[in-house]
Amino acid sequence: MKKIIVFGSKHCPDCQPMQDYLKENNIDFIYLDITENMFYLKTFLKLRDTREEFAEIKAKGLVGIPCVNVNDGEALYFEKPSIESLV
Repeated sequence: MKKIIVFGSKHCPDCQPMQDYLKENNIDFIYLDITENMFYLKTFLKLRDTREEFAEIKAKGLVGIPCVNVNDGEALYFEKPSIESLV
């Protein structure tokens, strides 16, 4: 089973639909709200500041959430990923 972590925020309009999508498809995941916990924020920022996948997102002035992190960075998704890629 793949380890899936979703970085998000209660202030992000796209984060709840991502959680709903994963739940509806019976995908087990851990949700980390980066606006609720400083450790979660620092963990997300370390990922964002070291991965090329975030370059375009940062260039547009966006945060990069929701971010679905599969197996500690094996794959990152910012849109709803295919279920096949998560199982």
